[in-house]
Order: sequence, then C-alpha cells, then structure tokens
Amino acid sequence: MDNQNNSALAYASIRLFKVSDSTFVTGAITDETGSFIVEIGAGKYYGLSEFIGYNARKTSGINVNNLPLDIGVIKLTASAKTLDEVVVQGEKSTMELALDKKVFNVGKDLANAGGTGVDILTNIPSVAVDVEGNVSLRGSNNVRILIDGKPSGLVSLKGGSGLQQLQGSMIERVEIITNPSARYEAEGMGGIINIVLKKERKEGFNGSFDVITGNPTNFGAAANVNYRKKNLNFFVNYTVSYRNTPGRNSQNQQLFRNDSTFITLKDMESHLKGQNNSARAGIDYYFNDKNVLTGSYTYRLSKGKRFSEINYRDYLSNLSNLTSTTYRTQDETETEPNSEYAINYKKTFKKKGQELTADVRYLDNWEDSDQYYREKSFKPDGGASDVPPTLQRAVNYETEKQWLFQVDYVHPFGKNGKLEAGARSSSRDMTNDYTVTQENNDGSFSPIPGLTNDFLYEENINAAYGIMGNKTNKFSYQIGLRAEWTGVTTTLKQTNEVNDRKYANLFPSLHVTYDLPKQNALQLSFSRRVRRPQYNDLSPFMTYSDNRNYFSGNPDLNPEFTNAFEIGHIKYVEKGSISSSLYYRHTNGKIISIRRVEENGNSYTRPENLGTENSYGAEFTSSYSFYQWWKMDGSVNFFRAITNGTGLDETFKSDTYSWFVRATSRFTLWKNTDLQFRGNYEAPQQTPQGRRKSLATLDIAASRDVLKNNGTLTLSITDVFNSRKYRSILEGTNFYTTTSAQGRLRQINLTLNYRLHQAKKKKELGEGEF
Repeated sequence: MDNQNNSALAYASIRLFKVSDSTFVTGAITDETGSFIVEIGAGKYYGLSEFIGYNARKTSGINVNNLPLDIGVIKLTASAKTLDEVVVQGEKSTMELALDKKVFNVGKDLANAGGTGVDILTNIPSVAVDVEGNVSLRGSNNVRILIDGKPSGLVSLKGGSGLQQLQGSMIERVEIITNPSARYEAEGMGGIINIVLKKERKEGFNGSFDVITGNPTNFGAAANVNYRKKNLNFFVNYTVSYRNTPGRNSQNQQLFRNDSTFITLKDMESHLKGQNNSARAGIDYYFNDKNVLTGSYTYRLSKGKRFSEINYRDYLSNLSNLTSTTYRTQDETETEPNSEYAINYKKTFKKKGQELTADVRYLDNWEDSDQYYREKSFKPDGGASDVPPTLQRAVNYETEKQWLFQVDYVHPFGKNGKLEAGARSSSRDMTNDYTVTQENNDGSFSPIPGLTNDFLYEENINAAYGIMGNKTNKFSYQIGLRAEWTGVTTTLKQTNEVNDRKYANLFPSLHVTYDLPKQNALQLSFSRRVRRPQYNDLSPFMTYSDNRNYFSGNPDLNPEFTNAFEIGHIKYVEKGSISSSLYYRHTNGKIISIRRVEENGNSYTRPENLGTENSYGAEFTSSYSFYQWWKMDGSVNFFRAITNGTGLDETFKSDTYSWFVRATSRFTLWKNTDLQFRGNYEAPQQTPQGRRKSLATLDIAASRDVLKNNGTLTLSITDVFNSRKYRSILEGTNFYTTTSAQGRLRQINLTLNYRLHQAKKKKELGEGEF
C-alpha cells in the first residue's frame, strides 16, 4: 500500500530470498487490491517489494513453519524526493500475466512511440485491427472497449476507429480480459479491452512531455503533469497532433448475368489530413487517508479533411474489352468534438479489502460531416462519355448524450472470503440527420431517394450484480450473477419506422482456481456474454464515398448471446512466465456482415443475424529474459470457428482453422540504448462468404537516453515492408470479388520524451537485481 494515502498498489513486484545465502526463491505480482499469495516451503526468508516511483522495501523475519503466514501490510514510500540521488535498475515487465487478465505496459514497447490508440492496439497480442479500425480479440470482432474502466465517446460514434484520435503517449497500460466476471457489464462476446490513461499522484510537481515528428506527416506534442500538495492533487493531460494519413485500396469484381461476365476494376487512393486536440484535467481531494473524491473533465476536438480519388474501369467478358472508365472524387470536411464529465468517490474501511466506490459520468459528443462527390465518365478511347458529369453532396450530423451511474461495494469475510455487489444505470440518446442530394441542370440540388432521413437511437440499460468468492487451502472460487434490463428504440422520422426492443437477461459467471506446486496455477472459468447491436450496427445511413459499394447498418438487427468457457494455466519461472489457455464459445444469432450485388453491379453490405457459431481455440503467451540484455515477449493463438447460416441463408456458412502469432524481441545494446523487433503474422481464414488472406508485418524501433538520462529519443518504423494489407475474397451466387486495402502505409516516427521529477528510464537486469 501507499504509505501516505493507504491506496492499494496493483501490479507491484514481490520477491522472496533465502536468508542463508540470499538466493532468489519465488515471486508474485499484486492484484488490484494490492494482495499477493506465494507458496514456499518451511524456512527463513526475507522479501523485497518493488514498484515504479517508490522506494524498494525489504521485509525481514519471514519464518515459515508449514502454516499459512500473513505478513501484514507492506507500505511503500514514494521516491520522488530522492530520485536525484537514487537510480533504480530494474524494469516493470512489458507484459504481465494473471489468470483473469493480461496487462500490457505499452510505454515499454518502443514501437508505440509517436503512435495512436489504434496503433497501440495493433501491437497487443490476441488483438487485431483491420483497415477500417475495427477491433477483434481472439478472432471475435465483438469486443467491449473501455477507457479507465468506463465507456468513452471515442468509441461510440466511430467504434474502435475513434481511437485514432487518442495519442498513444496518454496511455499507461492496456488490460485484456478474455472471460470477464459478473462485475463487468455483459457487453462484449470476445471480452473486454480496458485502456488505462496516465495519471500521477506523487507529491510535488512532476510530469512527462513528448514531441513527435514523422513521415508520412505526423507532428505532435503531449504533456502529462500533476501537482500534489497534502490533500489536493491536480492532474492535466494535453495532446495536440497533425497527421496526413495516406491510404489505398483496390477491388476486382466479376458479375455474372444472362450468360455474360461484367468485370469492374476499382482503384482508390485517399489522404486524410487531421488535427486533433485533447485536454483532460482533474482534481483528487483526500478528505483523509480513506476517502478520496475525484472530479475530471475531458475535451477532444478533431478536425479532418479527406480527399479521395476513385477510378472504375468496366469490361465485358475479359480485360481486353474495355467499355468505359469513370473517375470519382470525394472531398470531405469533418468536425468532431466530444466532452466527458466524471465524478468518482472511493471510501476504504478499516477492515482490509472493504471498500465502496461510486461513479457518475456524462458524455456529450457530436460530429458534423460535409462531403462533395464529383463524377465523370469516359469512353474506351478516352473521349467524353454520353453520361453527364454529376455533383453530389452528403451532409451528416450526429449527436450523442449519455449518462452513467455506477456504485460498487466489496465486503471481505473470514480469512479469504469476499462479497461484492453493485448496480449500474446508463441512458444514451443518439441522432443521425443525413441528407444526400444531387445537382440539377439549373444548379439546384434535389434529394436522392432513400438516402435522406433522421435516425434516432434511444438506449437504457440497468444492471445489478453479486459475487461471492473464497479460498480453502489451494482451492479458490468466485461465483457471480449479473442481471441486465435493456430497452432500445430506433426511429426513422421521415418514414415513421419505429423498432422497439425490451429484454431482460441473466449473466452468470464462475471462476475456479487451483494452485499447483512449483509456481503453477490452473483456472476454469465460464461467463455468459451479449452483443447488443450498437448505433453503427442499426443506423441505415449508407456511406456514399464509393457509389458502387454501399455500407450501412441494419435497423432490424437482433442481439447475439454467447456462452464462453476457458481453462487457463500460468507458470512463473525465475526469468519470466508463461500462460496458456483453452477456450470454447457458443454463439446464437451470430452477427456477420453480408455482401449482396445487384444486377447493375452495385453492392450493399450490412450486418445480418446468422444462426450459430462454435469457436474453439488455444492460446499461449510468454515473457522471458534470456539474458540481462535480451528479453522476448510472444503469443500464439490457434482456433477453429464453425459458422452456420440457419435462419438467414443456409449458404452462409464456414468451417475455418486459423492462427496468428506475434513476437517482440528487445535488446539492450549499450548502457542506455535499446533495439526492438516485432513481427506479426495472421494466417488465412475462411468466412461465410469467402476467405481472408494472410497478413505479415515487421516493426523496428530503437531508443537512447539523452539529456542526462531525463529524456529518451526513440526512432520507430512501423510496417517496414509496407505489407499491412487486408486482402479478401467474397463470393455469391452472381459475383466473385477480390479486395486489397491498406488504411495506413509504412510510418517512420521520431519521438523525444522528457521526464520532469520522475524516475529515470529503467534498464533491465536479472530478476531481483537492484
């Protein structure tokens, strides 16, 4: 615990040594309550407790005589006042493993320097991000993304792609929870990704600053500072960035109609120039060492300018018979501000582990998009076509307002027992006023039929949960039940189409752990999850940049439900750890994006409810220090997914085996210079309408301490070979389509990080060396 405010120190490192010869015996990482348990034989030991930003503490007189031993509370003192004289040589692991979650300290990954929230998730094991910014976990694209454990406006209107506005320098760590307990909201079939932002609480004034430059254009600056004096702590995060992001995609479509084959080749290049500003500020007030009230405000403003060029080439029968060429441009101006207000209260009681937390949040977001499209056709010889040029305009205005109330209580009982209970209520209203018009001969604009409406989305979710856990000898368990009441209403005002859904569901969870000898542990877990169709899934507005390939939501979409089972194992060794898991998921009402092509060659893609999906998999994750100067993290995931189209179309089915692997190797070349390589490979995968091809990438980064070790200069090259291309094949009864898309090209960033009154950059030594 923190010596000053008695707050728990999660993910602190504990090591035990023999008194007789000071040899390392075993170690552990504390959980979120600061607690830890290790198993050792009888004997005399001393402990070493370590946490970044705190002085290490030695605990002597640990005498074990074959009985459970409680060594009480270990309090650590912040080291901010002595950092000028003390250099701590040791480093918090880039990846930390627990049976219920994996924690990734993203600041330790050199390749993240200068990146965004999307870039960071791309580098996390088990996580994949496609060209549109959609996030998937273990092959499932239904993932709940939270920021500081709560919903955020960044991932509401745009989904995971909204994290492109979040500068990576604001992120402290990412938590991957693959089989959540009843404590968490049931949304997210694949699990939960929790992004934890930086916030300091040490005494005095301290902080860190980043300056970024890159190619393609990437300029940015960030500040993360705080000032604490006695009962008050002020914290501020501010980031500003300007990027010019190039992208490209191509498509080859063959349409079969009346014994003829119509071929269309599409090539598209785009540039997105965007300026993002983000400010987050707050105050912690400590009434005393057991009561703290936190208020914070976040404001983000994103302004973007997108220009795209599309070339269509149409052929009859074969590529030697060109019939026409069409040139289309998109010119979009977009403004997207969002605000978040939050008040949090935490009370700890005299009894260890007993605490009460309450949270109130309000989100207010909107997005204004104005797009112009110009299109002109040409004959095969390059002359002007008989088809007249067109000018179209799409105006899209979206808003979101959300209230969130949450209270949680933890009550320990007996020696290892714990009861938890909580309640949550959220209310969200979203609107989308969209209009697509086309210029007439007299210069006026008329609406295009079917592409003008007002879409209203109202969502109310109320929940309550209870959890009981206990431990007997080597056996521990946690059983929970969550009840959620959901009401969702969607309305299309112009056509007066109303879809009202109300349903109540129970979501049980079970986690059972058995401690094995020699630093092994085994866990069995079960949870029931739901994927509720979100705003983007239900909104019928079609993207119009490509007027031959339309994408939209589906107002009639129903939720999907999943039963998830997992067996996990973790093994600690002196130089690292390894975890493995076997998992199985059964899903009803599986949601899949389905593509249909009409006789004129235009395609329409929207989400649909299929029948069932059964997914089996095995995952292995490890972190190991081969030598003092070489450390490696890696993960590999094998899975099989069987999807059945019953209820929609029996032909929409697939049975796929696939796998993906990711490895990071980090070397300390000299005293203050590091070099890192990271490789990623995703194997081919079958889908209900075709298949996705393989993907392989390599990232390289190097860092060096400068400015008397108060600064770090990092050079990173993301996607060295420009190979992050998402390629797919889609087939239907009347079409065959291949696509290749690259949302971000190779990126080179140079970042300078400067630390003010903070610990110097840590170098890695063997475990227990200080």
